[in-house]
Amino acid sequence: MSSASTWFEIPSPFETAPGSVLLADPPKANVRKLREMLLDGSYPKPFVIDDGELLTLFFNIRLTQSVMRIDKPTALALRYTRKMMSFLLFNPSPRQIGLIGMGGGSLVKFCHEHLPSAHLTAIEIDPDVIAFRDVFMIPPDGPRLKVMQTDGAEFLARADSEFDVLLVDAFDKIGVAPALASRDFFETAFARLSSKGQFIINLAGDKRRFRGLIGEVSEVFDGRVIVVPVRGDGNSVLLAFKETRFVPNWRKIHLQAKALKETFDLDFPDYAKKIENAAKQ
Repeated sequence: MSSASTWFEIPSPFETAPGSVLLADPPKANVRKLREMLLDGSYPKPFVIDDGELLTLFFNIRLTQSVMRIDKPTALALRYTRKMMSFLLFNPSPRQIGLIGMGGGSLVKFCHEHLPSAHLTAIEIDPDVIAFRDVFMIPPDGPRLKVMQTDGAEFLARADSEFDVLLVDAFDKIGVAPALASRDFFETAFARLSSKGQFIINLAGDKRRFRGLIGEVSEVFDGRVIVVPVRGDGNSVLLAFKETRFVPNWRKIHLQAKALKETFDLDFPDYAKKIENAAKQ
């Protein structure tokens, strides 16, 4: 692909992930050393594997960060990203969406394409991740999209706007970023939501990192939390609701799901069923 020309490209050293690896290294870098570092997990920067059909962003080969279908760059290739869009069941027309942890921009691109009335603010702490922005075909900044290189917790602490939806999908090499798994962060997120705002976080990686997280979010949101496992991905998606009198009207939500499926070509009826089941457990 044309954007790969600005990257140092080597054959993938991974038997389980064939293709080419795109690296932010100079053309005269030591290929043997790079291969060794990739294989032993000591390579310090994110990298992308291009297998001709998919572009996959990694921090290490054990934890996939983002996946893009080359023939459909705005499609949501991973199940958990599709399930994170479940916020539309409760608010089909959000005006302000904050995304913390941009990665390869799957959610950014999908929201940008399908929610033309929403303003998107994407926060990514790692400049080496943002450097892959063009590789993953993330739209340029404009009236509806702003990408910021900063710490997500610090951004929320000083934000002066309210968000209808906060999508959190931020990881380090072993799981949920610690700064985004704290009581302070959840309280700040709660404060920055609009009166009927939603907080959605992807939980993946080492389960010990987020075992207590669910309880903390539940306390901050006074129990208005639903955790839905994502079959096949090993992830769970947590949805939390700020509205004090939040009581889901499941009949209305299931009707809404049918309409959303037609609009977005995502299986919202299945998402609604699984969310209802999780809520009633």
